[in-house]
Amino acid sequence: MSDTPPDRLSVDPSSPFHDADVLQRGVGIRFKGEEKTNVEEYCVSEGWVRLALGNRVDRKGKALTVKLQGVVEPYFQNG
Repeated sequence: MSDTPPDRLSVDPSSPFHDADVLQRGVGIRFKGEEKTNVEEYCVSEGWVRLALGNRVDRKGKALTVKLQGVVEPYFQNG
């Protein structure tokens, strides 16, 4: 497995960008230089993250998110 996280990753199992093996390894996200723990999805090349809005969910049970633009720096937490 590569030492660099993928360009795009999602925690939602129904997403085409979901990768359970990578998520199990542990991916941390720095967004605009600040550590974020509520990231639902990110894309490095397009420069955005989707952050969960607290415990709120939509009528299908998925977390409500907000999409923010900026510098995204993913890294592996567990070497």
